[in-house]
Amino acid sequence: MTTSFLSVEEQLTILRRGVEKIVPEEELAKKLQHSRDTNTPLRVKYGIDPTGIDVHLGHTVPLRKIRQFQELGHQAVIIIGNATAMVGDPSGRDEARSKRLTEEQVEANAKDYLTQVGKVVDMDKAEVHRNGNWFGKMGLNDILGLCARVTVAQLLTRDDFAKRYKEEKPIFLHECLYPVMQAWDSVEIKSDVELGGTEQLYSFMLARDLQAQENLNQQIGIMSPILVGLDGVKRMGKSLGNYIGISESPYEMMKKFMQLPDDVMKMYFELLTEVPMDGVEQILAGHPKEAKVTLAKNVIGQYHTAADGDEAATRWQTEIGGGGLPADIPDVTLPASELEDGSLPAYLLLVKLGLQSSNGESRRLIGQGGAKLGEEKSVIADANQKIVVEDGMLVWAGRKKICRVKLT
Repeated sequence: MTTSFLSVEEQLTILRRGVEKIVPEEELAKKLQHSRDTNTPLRVKYGIDPTGIDVHLGHTVPLRKIRQFQELGHQAVIIIGNATAMVGDPSGRDEARSKRLTEEQVEANAKDYLTQVGKVVDMDKAEVHRNGNWFGKMGLNDILGLCARVTVAQLLTRDDFAKRYKEEKPIFLHECLYPVMQAWDSVEIKSDVELGGTEQLYSFMLARDLQAQENLNQQIGIMSPILVGLDGVKRMGKSLGNYIGISESPYEMMKKFMQLPDDVMKMYFELLTEVPMDGVEQILAGHPKEAKVTLAKNVIGQYHTAADGDEAATRWQTEIGGGGLPADIPDVTLPASELEDGSLPAYLLLVKLGLQSSNGESRRLIGQGGAKLGEEKSVIADANQKIVVEDGMLVWAGRKKICRVKLT
């Protein structure tokens, strides 16, 4: 593998996009220049703890940066944290993780992770290491020796630990091992650069200290901003339901993109696409809906095909954006015996069809004008309105929930 034919400044221009912090920044140019002069690729580390199996767009921000390094001729090094996953990453956590994964769960997740990561990173040219390979060989003396390199005061400078200590929330000893183990990974694979989020700064800097103690070149930390989710506020995450998964169908991805708040689109363009920023400004100057379609098609094309993106956009416009009917309307069976003279109060109809989970939710939706009937989408005006139920009738709850009634 040879390093990039691009100049150092050209490489820096590419690598600085979508980056919040480079520490220490002045060393990156020196490393890139030395790499170019000696034709020695930089070793670029990214660690993944396989505690789940769904890669979403938030995960792809550092993964895309790895791919950029690869395209510039540098060496991607993926660390599968099968040892650190047993501890659990405390970064950004207000509390300890209560449930620890088994080795079997971690390994199964790791295989699925690598398959999904391969949609972003060129895995044929990447090194993959499991940190259990070196931590599994350590005895008690080795672990004690590693712990002796870090003070409790140092650990308490971490934002998450400091916050929990101040609030008198428990910090368990096994959690304190996590940043030390993550830092030691950098020693084992001799990383020049480590990628991650801003919450990883402590571990990145601890790795520099450990590398210096081992007479190794010290790594640089390149930290990306946290991608907010579909709510536009909290970080993207499956547990919050505000995520877009890269393995989701093109149409599902399109529907989620169209929910994005207007003010986060610039961040999404910058972190998830290669569209030049002056071009992004031009796109955002137009209609927000068209900008979201452009963004969605660009991202969908990365994980599926450009044709898939076009098809998803057309379908969304037909079924949702243009007010047409979805192609896959589910049938919901309703026994005629549950009707009163062939009808039901509007609020109760929505609940019996599974379109709303409670009478209260149903009433609120109807009060907001969100419940409709038929292809013409006639608004249900009153929650207590008696609806004559007919076989095959369409019932809407909001813009997305719809079913066709099947009377039995």
